[in-house]
Amino acid sequence: QVQLVESGGGLVQPGGSLRLSCAASGFTVNSYTMRWSRQAPGKERELVAGINSYVNVRTYADSVKGRFTISRDNAKNTVDLQMNNLKPEDTAVYYCHAVRGVFDYWGQGTQVTVSS
Repeated sequence: QVQLVESGGGLVQPGGSLRLSCAASGFTVNSYTMRWSRQAPGKERELVAGINSYVNVRTYADSVKGRFTISRDNAKNTVDLQMNNLKPEDTAVYYCHAVRGVFDYWGQGTQVTVSS
């Protein structure tokens, strides 16, 4: 059974950092394109970062480029999102998802709030 569980969200001040982690089970993260998306209240869901299957080609939304880093740990079967220099507009629920062909599995999300 495929499962994705996010952790690491919380409340942080502007300029601070958080590291989100996504633990996968039922498949190997190396065999799927892994992505982080977010959704803020009243806004469309936004794809934030992705890392391709088998090769470490990373892509980022312009809004987070230079501040966020996605990484994959094949031994732990996890995918992390390091978020630095956080801004109030980064406040959202962050979701990890795994994509391969017609399959697109999602976690339950973790809340990130950036506020002073």
